Amino acid sequence: MIRALHRWPGLLALALVTVLSLSGAALSVFPAAERIAAPQAEAGMTVATLADRIQGAYPGVEQIRRAPSGRITAYWFDQGTPGAAVIDPATGQGAASADPNQTQRWLTNLHRSLFLGDGGRIAMAVGAAAMLGLSFSGVLLITRRVGGWRNWFTRLRGPLAGRLHIEIARIAVVGLVLSSTTALWMTASTFDLLPGGGVPAMPVEVSGEAAFAPGQMPLLVETPVDELRELSFPYPGDATDVFTLKTDQGTGYLDQGTGALLAWTDLAGWERVSETIYMLHTGQGAATLGLVLGLMALGVPAMGVTGVVVWLAGRRERPRIRGNQPAGRAETILLVGSEGGSTWGFAATLHAALSRAGQSVYAAPMSAFSPDRYTSARRIIVLAATYGDGDSPASAKGFLSRLATLDHAPGAPVAVLGFGDRSFPAYCAFAKAVSEAARAKGWSELLPLDTIDRQSPQDFARWGRGLGKVLGIDLELAHQPVLPATETLTLISRRDYGNEVQAPTAILRFALPKATLWQRLTGAAFARFTAGDLIGILPEGSPVPRLYSLASARRDGFVEIVVKKQPGGLCSGQLTALEPGQTVTAFLRRNPGFQPGRGKAPLILIGAGTGIGPLAGFVRGNTRRRPIHLFFGMRHPDSDFLYGEEMPVWQDEGHLVQLVTAVSRGARPHYVQDALRNEAAEVARLIRDGARVLVCGGRDMAAGVADALADILAPTGLSPAALKAEGRYVEDVY
Repeated sequence: MIRALHRWPGLLALALVTVLSLSGAALSVFPAAERIAAPQAEAGMTVATLADRIQGAYPGVEQIRRAPSGRITAYWFDQGTPGAAVIDPATGQGAASADPNQTQRWLTNLHRSLFLGDGGRIAMAVGAAAMLGLSFSGVLLITRRVGGWRNWFTRLRGPLAGRLHIEIARIAVVGLVLSSTTALWMTASTFDLLPGGGVPAMPVEVSGEAAFAPGQMPLLVETPVDELRELSFPYPGDATDVFTLKTDQGTGYLDQGTGALLAWTDLAGWERVSETIYMLHTGQGAATLGLVLGLMALGVPAMGVTGVVVWLAGRRERPRIRGNQPAGRAETILLVGSEGGSTWGFAATLHAALSRAGQSVYAAPMSAFSPDRYTSARRIIVLAATYGDGDSPASAKGFLSRLATLDHAPGAPVAVLGFGDRSFPAYCAFAKAVSEAARAKGWSELLPLDTIDRQSPQDFARWGRGLGKVLGIDLELAHQPVLPATETLTLISRRDYGNEVQAPTAILRFALPKATLWQRLTGAAFARFTAGDLIGILPEGSPVPRLYSLASARRDGFVEIVVKKQPGGLCSGQLTALEPGQTVTAFLRRNPGFQPGRGKAPLILIGAGTGIGPLAGFVRGNTRRRPIHLFFGMRHPDSDFLYGEEMPVWQDEGHLVQLVTAVSRGARPHYVQDALRNEAAEVARLIRDGARVLVCGGRDMAAGVADALADILAPTGLSPAALKAEGRYVEDVY
């Protein structure tokens, strides 16, 4: 809901808010320039002194005005000819032309009304309201993404366009809220929608005398120039006219014959508020603040461009679903929870098959779940991927909370189909959470929960046949997963291990492919990645990719993986036979659930065999010298001590605090879980101090590590399960 409220007004009002912000940014320069160029009155100068000097230079002076920048302008008549000049207060003489800056006037008219009068003012007010709404919705979205206000400036991951959008917003949002709020206030003031200030009533009686020198008038002598706004002189030859003085404190009338104060009215509260708002919006009287707000306003077009890029990238990832029926007329409702777009591909296949079978089908993201709209629904099918370590994907935000707030379960039965990868501990965790929530709500089942492993077309077809039986139709789902855009990677070096123990293993380093500007903006291909992310390799002779954990980040300048040759393994066999200069076809997949996380808390990295890959990448990238303790299991140090050459260097550089190895084929064979037990006291202390545990390797090793940690932590009242619940224990197992 919030995302839609942010996206659509932003896209619709983009041109308007861009004009508003760019013109505002340009106008913010003028108050500062005026402040620098205008001659300033000396400290302590009074209005009386200033008036005397100007009247001496221009006897026909009619009015003196002082701008918030300190610029003083005098207006006069000389033998019937009007004149005006910017005044040097030291002499009372003209120092510069008082003609308005035509560029500033043009920009002001553009900014206020688009040169369209009152209609344009209303349009720009709508733009300001849109900017205010976008600011508030953006704040809520950022807060939700980073996990609360305390993490407002936390480091971000993801495509460049999305990161730039948020980074700019985090800095500029205060200025945008201030500028848009003050703009709306000023528009309301222009249309007399706010209370006005008062002026004193014109005096009924005056002395009838004239020619009392302004320099001798008590109030002018007491008023410093810094408080002056305007001093108007009496009309020549009219003894009943008066001096009018406007200052920061109020407005008053002075007798031209005696200098006496005839009437005075202080500024009203509303006037003071309006003047403060005018200062905040225009920078008049606060030039530095104006420049800061102008710089923040420049963030609007930048956020507009990056926002459009993010939107276009999202649209490209989601396939077009033909023949999507209105929600109120559809018999079958498909709700899709997808992060990268692949689940939408399955939804499109299912939608097409059901439509061919004569069903009316409506597909929508899970975030748009609205049972009241499904008035003709006979069934609801949920296709749900999982993001990270069991979280909801992007298009399913808010589904569970919306389901929980329903008074009763929807009348149409539900079927939940989860999509995931069994190599991850949180396999289909979000789909399972949806199924459990539906059961708790009393929502009747159309089909039991089922799952699709690694986008398997066979699993999907099997599930489809089961759905067809329930519906009484023949339903064949022939889905061909669409792979992400691939890159050709060229091997530049390799290091071989494990031949002596019949476990051929290689560290393969590929050249980093060049990223286009679009890829950098959208984070596509290899434009941005980090250790722990996954690389999909397409072996020759098979359309099914194999996934490997990355041992490098983009900042390392190369793509690196660790591969062990599996008996009969097609992809591993091809990779371990690869020679420098040869190429592979690959794509990148994010793996946010297996990352060290932020902060300074210690890390305990546990791995065996090729599981060292991402762990070595974490150590290599530990430039901030976060305490890292690495437990690594191998067969024999002479054969498969992967990254053995780098380990001492990383320790010397402070990237690695402790290295503990476990050798399974030595004089005293032991495994990495045994090494943990040997260091039980230190491990328990680190975890009590907030350490995060990352485990990478085979399933049996991971199970043994979990058992060892359970024993180690038992006296402390902690457990691996409790650490997982806190996000302090994550696994990447295969």
